Amino acid sequence: MSRPPALTDPLLDTLRGRVCASTSDTHTSTEVFTGGELAVLPASSVTDVRTAYERASRAQREWAARPVEDRLAVFHRFHELLLRDREILVDLLQAETGKARRDAFEELCEPALVTSYYLRTARKLLRPKRRAGLMPGAIGVTELRQPKGVVGIISPWNYPFALALGDLIPALIAGNGVVCKPDSQTALSPLFGADLLYRAGLPEDLLQMVLGDGPTIGGAVVDTCDYVGFTGSTRTGALIAARAGERLIGCSLELGGKNPMIVLDDADIAATARSAVRGCFANAGQLCLALERIYVPDAIFDRFAAAFVAEVGRLRQAAGYSYGADVGSLTSRRALKTVSEHVDDARAKGATVLAGGRPRTDLGPFFYEPTVLTDVTPDMLCHASETFGPVVTLYPYATEDEAVALANDTDYGLNASVYGRDPVRARRVAARLRTGTVNVNDGYAAAFGSTDAPMGGMGASGLGRRHGAAGLLRYTEVQSVAAQRVDLVNPPRWLPHGVYSRLMAATLRVMKKTRLR
Repeated sequence: MSRPPALTDPLLDTLRGRVCASTSDTHTSTEVFTGGELAVLPASSVTDVRTAYERASRAQREWAARPVEDRLAVFHRFHELLLRDREILVDLLQAETGKARRDAFEELCEPALVTSYYLRTARKLLRPKRRAGLMPGAIGVTELRQPKGVVGIISPWNYPFALALGDLIPALIAGNGVVCKPDSQTALSPLFGADLLYRAGLPEDLLQMVLGDGPTIGGAVVDTCDYVGFTGSTRTGALIAARAGERLIGCSLELGGKNPMIVLDDADIAATARSAVRGCFANAGQLCLALERIYVPDAIFDRFAAAFVAEVGRLRQAAGYSYGADVGSLTSRRALKTVSEHVDDARAKGATVLAGGRPRTDLGPFFYEPTVLTDVTPDMLCHASETFGPVVTLYPYATEDEAVALANDTDYGLNASVYGRDPVRARRVAARLRTGTVNVNDGYAAAFGSTDAPMGGMGASGLGRRHGAAGLLRYTEVQSVAAQRVDLVNPPRWLPHGVYSRLMAATLRVMKKTRLR
């Protein structure tokens, strides 16, 4: 089968029609389970990106003028449509990414959670707020939140629906237009999301979808839009930040990670091993938040390794559009090549393979077994570089301080986990880790699914935050409007400036004491 059941010709025609493209150029995506042709989609040009921006900009002015309540009504309807058509979306996600169906369903939950969160909170976050003026009663100050204009969203291939829709939804709610460039291999699911939004009542032209190679079309998005949200590699994120800086526009970047997990000496070994398997191998490890390094106390290292390997051995890896598999495929030949190189390099340099360690081309062209390594040393590729696949390394440690130091010994800082029976101790260790999110007794879902809390990276893992108040307000400009009722700043003509300065100094002393109280 080279096309999922849900991808009918009428649906494919609808999705093609959502791409802003004026040339005859096309891109053919791959059905990952078989390597066959999935869909031929239009390719956009740089001129098309400018056209998309102009259309979105015109629509944005009317959209921003609407009351927030009117804008939110679209997203109430979108939420219902998303859950109603979930099986179509899961089919599309599996076909273009190769992920297991359980992972595809988990992916659609992210935009659903984000939508419901901002339906509850956007009114409060966006409403005008009174601020203290220079002199109470004489100067009134109001803080306003104005939309950026047109936001450019450049989304990745590993979670194409969650990370495109999860970012563009708050941008639209905040009153912006959006130009979105998903990865061409995984464009069907975000195009389906755009179609759902338009069916929910989004104004025509407000959301523009463009497709094409990253350096050209992605670069055009950065060069055109008023703000940029990007999820992808650290190398590309640095280029986007520099390019945005040249235009003095803002950007938010969620980038790579080499995420650590610390097992404390009081952890429940069996429960920790079961949970860690999900944290390491969800979406075949192609998850920015996935755990790639596990640090285990010397005293329980062998027992934990045995329990963990046993849990890995229970994972079911398969291709197909049913819920029978725990682990699916890698998404591309390039991803398979990176994973194979990391494992082969480690094996050649003396690492021990406790589980997996080979491609599974009998299942499909890009499958690789869930793999567990130990005896990994700093000269191996998988030691410090992000593998971004179903590979995890186990390391022993002697003391808690050593575990924290090893976990922090990286340029990245996206996600981490701490497992232990004593929650106070585990949270104390968590607070010492230099990562944007830390999960206690979970791999990644506890923090990522808590949409009231900001999520993002430190160091080489990025700038800015999605989720929480920050996830919406990053798409706004803050504006202060100060209305002076009495002229306090300019002294009257008859008052000498020397006398005025002494009076002002005395007033400032009084104001300090008053505000401290």
